[in-house]
Amino acid sequence: MLWRLIGQFLRPHWGLVSAVAVLQVLQSAASLYLPELSAEIINQGVATGNAHFILSTGAVMLAVAFAQIACAFAAVFFSARTAMSVGRDMRSAIFNHVGDFSEQEVSRFGAPSLITRTTNDVQQVQTLVLTTCTMLVSAPLLSIGGIVMAIRLDPELSRLIAVSVPLMMLGLGLIMARMVPLYRMMQVRIDGVNRVLREQLTGIRVVRAFVREELETHRFAQTNADVTEVNLRAGRLMALMFPVIMIVLNVSSVAVIWFGAFRIEAGSMQVGTLIAFLTYLMQILMAVMMATFILTMIPRAAVSAERIQQVLQTPSSVRPPAHPVTPGVAEGRVELRDVGFSYPGAERPVVSGISFVAQPGQTLALIGSTGSGKSTLINLIPRLFDATAGMVLIDGVDIRQLAPDSLWGSLGLVPQKPFLFSGTVRSNLLQGKADATDDEIWRALTIAQAKDFVEQLQGGLDARIAQGGTNVSGGQRQRLAIARALVRRPGIYLFDDSFSALDTATEARLRQALRQQTGGATLIVVAQRVSSIADADQILVLEDGHIVARGTHQQLLEQSATYREIVASQSTAEEAA
Repeated sequence: MLWRLIGQFLRPHWGLVSAVAVLQVLQSAASLYLPELSAEIINQGVATGNAHFILSTGAVMLAVAFAQIACAFAAVFFSARTAMSVGRDMRSAIFNHVGDFSEQEVSRFGAPSLITRTTNDVQQVQTLVLTTCTMLVSAPLLSIGGIVMAIRLDPELSRLIAVSVPLMMLGLGLIMARMVPLYRMMQVRIDGVNRVLREQLTGIRVVRAFVREELETHRFAQTNADVTEVNLRAGRLMALMFPVIMIVLNVSSVAVIWFGAFRIEAGSMQVGTLIAFLTYLMQILMAVMMATFILTMIPRAAVSAERIQQVLQTPSSVRPPAHPVTPGVAEGRVELRDVGFSYPGAERPVVSGISFVAQPGQTLALIGSTGSGKSTLINLIPRLFDATAGMVLIDGVDIRQLAPDSLWGSLGLVPQKPFLFSGTVRSNLLQGKADATDDEIWRALTIAQAKDFVEQLQGGLDARIAQGGTNVSGGQRQRLAIARALVRRPGIYLFDDSFSALDTATEARLRQALRQQTGGATLIVVAQRVSSIADADQILVLEDGHIVARGTHQQLLEQSATYREIVASQSTAEEAA
């Protein structure tokens, strides 16, 4: 899976990869040629006192060394370009794919895990690509070429290579075998740290309000300790690698010098040849070490690649149609026909058998107890989920046959939890309509009862908004979210309990402005307060995922016991009487 993922993202950069391979071949050839030149200088120059040979061969060595340096520099440069490009493309692919996920897939992975996969996991694969491009070609060339050159210099002494190389590979292989499960565990525990930290930062006010700082500090410390413990275990194994490498290198060097000295004494080897042989042995063992270093990175990168592929290979449950239908005249008529929805693995559906029609120019309201399915129903209209039964139609067309952009362009959604992006008031409202003028923005703010407080902000439309809108109050954040939907002026407005943070006077002014300014649009409103929907053209009362009553406010007071209970629960004793 790892190499398939890397190959997929390396394919567009084959030119850079080819350049790296050529440069690595030239660098390795130069590295293998230098010891032979050194041996010739010692054997034919130093030993005989031939200064001309020493200078001429030394000049060749200098030229080869400069060529090696130039090739190494260029190879690292192109390797870095390749790795950074692969990382960029991988992050972009994950981001774009996750952007197509429905709420179901996002909930399945969780936001902290998706963030880790897009950042830390991609970083692991990117680092492996960089290391591979830098060492993968040169390591086998140096090892194989070094063995060939060493055998050519002295076949008898080359028997030491047959002992040194397998010994190093065995020691490093045993260490690697224990590191693989640790790397897998490490990525999971990093997810845990991200999850705990995200929860604590998001819910900091709740933590302080209930004086839970000590408990949350202990909780984070425990999660942090779990990551630290795995890192320490992996670090100890990694630290063990270098002593193993140095022991094999030094013992091999001593053995070569020991046995080489006897061969020099016997006259079957020259000093320069021994030095060159020792250099080749170092190159061979260093190449094995480089290859092992790459292999130590593979387990962690393989875990990361598996996690990345899990995201990329997960299809969205909300798929765009292969042949989208182009809607005719957009009226804004919304119809649900016997709609049901069940979460995967759920014992029973959240909603079932829901049918209604919301006409243009009218307001349809949904009310019911918590968990009755109101928000689920309203989320089915913009296809945040797909209905598991029945059909949702807009202007007579099944929304599953509409192109996503066409569907979303006809809707103005104000979610239950209004979210603002970091930026300015203007940039947040331009999310609703990218080319909106200042007049259109002020008009939307006026309808949403947000004009007064925006005018008082330093900078007005250019006032800074923190991520999530945390630097404005809940009611202000809700009104800005409503204005963002209003600036688009769609044919269908979806308000998912969007007035809950407003006081009754502000809500009354907002509802009156909405009736005046969106007269031809379809309004579907989810509310908890009866006062928010009392003037709706049609009210649907939901209970346990079913419509138990429908009608106007007055009709429901006369016909529905459930609705009367809701009204009574929100009234004073005198009003109830």
